[in-house]
Amino acid sequence: MSGMILVYVVCEDEKEAKEIGKKILLKKLAACVNIIGGMQSMYFWPPESDKIEESSETILLIKTIKEKYPQINDEIKKMHSYEVPCIFSIKVDEVDSKYLKWLKDQVK
Repeated sequence: MSGMILVYVVCEDEKEAKEIGKKILLKKLAACVNIIGGMQSMYFWPPESDKIEESSETILLIKTIKEKYPQINDEIKKMHSYEVPCIFSIKVDEVDSKYLKWLKDQVK
């Protein structure tokens, strides 16, 4: 097991994803972020309704280590525009050893 995780965050747009990503990087909570625009989402909103909402959103992927997840989650919630933001981590079981060393060297 590597100790690396990906934090998956859905943002309203690329501007919000960049702002959150830069803050996470400047605080040395992650080594790298990826921003993927143009995602189409469908979900029930408001909660417990039968109304399906459709929107264009942006994915923010944060590459970090498991120990940083609580801080990253807190930082995202301070900045995020959504009432209930989608934030979760994905465990990375296998990763190139040189990349993992670089990642761990970047995160403080």
